[in-house]
Amino acid sequence: MVWQSEVDELKYRQQLAEEMGGPEGVERQHSQGKLTIRQRIAILADPESFREIGKIAGAARYEGDQLVSFTPGNSVVGLCTINGRKVFLNGGDFTVRGGAADAAVRKGDTLRMALEWRLPYIRLLDASGGSVRTFEQIGRTYLPDANPGSAQAERLLHVAPVVSAVMGSVAGLPAVDACMAHFNLMVKGTSVIFPGGPPVVKAALGYDITKEELGDWHVAVFHGMVDNVAETEEEALGIIKLFLSYMPNNVWEMPPPVEASDDRNRRDQELLSVIPRDSRKTYDPYQILNSVLDHDSFFEISPFYGQSRIIGLGRANGYPVGVMINNCRHQGGSMDVAAGQKVIRFLQLCDTFHLPMVYFADEPGFMPGIEAQKQGIVRAGAKLVAATCVTKMPWITFIIRQLYGVAGQLHNRPGGMYKRVAWPSGHWGSMHIEGGASAAYRREIETAPDPEAKREELEKRLKAIASPFRTAEAGGVEDIIDPRDTRPILCDFIETAQEIIKTQLGPITGPGFQP
Repeated sequence: MVWQSEVDELKYRQQLAEEMGGPEGVERQHSQGKLTIRQRIAILADPESFREIGKIAGAARYEGDQLVSFTPGNSVVGLCTINGRKVFLNGGDFTVRGGAADAAVRKGDTLRMALEWRLPYIRLLDASGGSVRTFEQIGRTYLPDANPGSAQAERLLHVAPVVSAVMGSVAGLPAVDACMAHFNLMVKGTSVIFPGGPPVVKAALGYDITKEELGDWHVAVFHGMVDNVAETEEEALGIIKLFLSYMPNNVWEMPPPVEASDDRNRRDQELLSVIPRDSRKTYDPYQILNSVLDHDSFFEISPFYGQSRIIGLGRANGYPVGVMINNCRHQGGSMDVAAGQKVIRFLQLCDTFHLPMVYFADEPGFMPGIEAQKQGIVRAGAKLVAATCVTKMPWITFIIRQLYGVAGQLHNRPGGMYKRVAWPSGHWGSMHIEGGASAAYRREIETAPDPEAKREELEKRLKAIASPFRTAEAGGVEDIIDPRDTRPILCDFIETAQEIIKTQLGPITGPGFQP
């Protein structure tokens, strides 16, 4: 029992750390409708699996050699398991000085550890950024040099899954950290995110604004800063677990399959009628996903941003896949700047972690019009073309209705494991017959006795040769299939793709994932 007194002191210091910012700070946190960081970890981590790093790091005050008071650092970091898989976790503690940067204490370099250990990394963000209090404490200002942690965070994006959860008021560097992730989310009512808060806006721009008006979920999620939103903190922590369930631990591992509970050869009859014969009518894209993917396996990402393209993760006979489908109920499914940005990040996510891509294509083309022009649709389209061309993951496309123009060509890419089939409802071309006829036959239409009748005559003639079967006759599409055969074809492709994925493991070449 030689060191019993030191062990007793260690336990005492650990107890002080667990008190966080004290009863007043904890009460303030609860009064704002938020859990403490330790409560969040208890929900997220497997029971008794959290191994804290730097628990007794903090600000201590002594009288002689006697500890008088102790304030822990404003973060709780460590290693835990989630559904049996090891994960590094870094959580901000808002009860200690509101999570301000000048209250931070080094508690081990978990970013570096995640890189070297090749494990997923989760941030539970509830902190503000820099504070002018720091200037007073050190007696000077300082240049905002490159942050070594930012460089590590960027490197980690190419190695292991990173999730950021905005769990409170997040500003400055923590706001940027929220986006230095493969997936991020926030909580309705209690989360806000911005580079600088209302006082900064007032000083810089001269107007008053609330923090909710500046950066609540309506602003962040609908404008692409944050992917998903949860109703409660408990739901947010559950979403983190769900996202990670599709991800490997790192880029050197296969995406983790689960035991399939759904018939791989299921042929849903609804698929035969889901696409209306009238091309002006819409349909429910989620019905197609539910009929083809494993039951209840689709996890949508960024549902409120770039809504003309639905993206997410799913499973085919238990294997994780990336999924895309055009949303004909929003802008006819046409590709605008927001949807393009969303798709680029998603392609990079799936390529980084070797998830096969499944695309249900109904692409009318890039969004036309003056508003799209003002947003830079042509350059945005070029970026999407480039991003698609460099992907390497196995890719299968089901052409369910239309493919037109340059955006239409983005249902495939040159080289690699690729398969394409079409439903009988498919039609395609360099441009739509409507509008295209008016451009190609402008002189004939203008000089005709009845221009409108002439235009209709030309469109009817062109539509007669637009049958997908004529394309198949010429070998222009690999196969036209019964829509009910979509799931069996998908499952067969994804099972075959596993052997190709094994040859692609490791970091991808090229720029990789960009936030």
